[in-house]
Amino acid sequence: MGVEGCTKCIKYMLFFFNFIFWLAGCVILGVALWLRHDPQTSNLLELEFDGAQAPSTFYISVHILIAVGAVMMVVGFLGCYGAIQESQCLLGTFFACLVILFACEVAAGIWGFMHKDTVSSEMVKYYDSVYDKAVGQSLTDREKTKAAATVLKVFHETLNCCGKGHGTAVFTFIMDTLSITDLCPSSGTTTNCHERINILFSDKIYLIGIAALVVAVIMIFEMIFSMVLCCGIRNSPVY
Repeated sequence: MGVEGCTKCIKYMLFFFNFIFWLAGCVILGVALWLRHDPQTSNLLELEFDGAQAPSTFYISVHILIAVGAVMMVVGFLGCYGAIQESQCLLGTFFACLVILFACEVAAGIWGFMHKDTVSSEMVKYYDSVYDKAVGQSLTDREKTKAAATVLKVFHETLNCCGKGHGTAVFTFIMDTLSITDLCPSSGTTTNCHERINILFSDKIYLIGIAALVVAVIMIFEMIFSMVLCCGIRNSPVY
């Protein structure tokens, strides 16, 4: 093809980075689908009690991640093909897509940093409301008490925890021992559920943050290489 010397080296480097970018898109799509269908999160986020569902903020983030992974795969393929064919049109389109993706990623990163504790805090509030209804409902409201106890049992079995804090965990465990309720998990643990919820969602958000940072670094290199290669193609005597 037309480019020679350092520009030719950049061409193959751009192809290599785009291949990595395409692989990163595959990984992000795979991780997002795993987060969407992970038994722990899906068991909790698909719960419904008294007409109210569990907070969907986490699922919104995951669905955005699925879309990003799919778009990255398409853009990565576009960049690979444009670099090999030395097409200014494809490289220009690729660069424009990267700029849009990078801007969206920065905006999403700022939003995520500002709301990093929202997912776990919303889930904690939802858990507390279900716990209060399961333990504190009056005897005249047995139907709601039973429904709340069923939802609460799913929380406890999924996270292997029991109670809002150490005191409530011991209280619930004693109630179970006396056969008044059946809320704690079969393992008999008295671990704080607030702590388990925070760990569960914080770890997953941390994983998303690492993936976004790696992709952002790759995108910066790709934008630089695509512009250099585009200028090299334009200045090449063959074109």
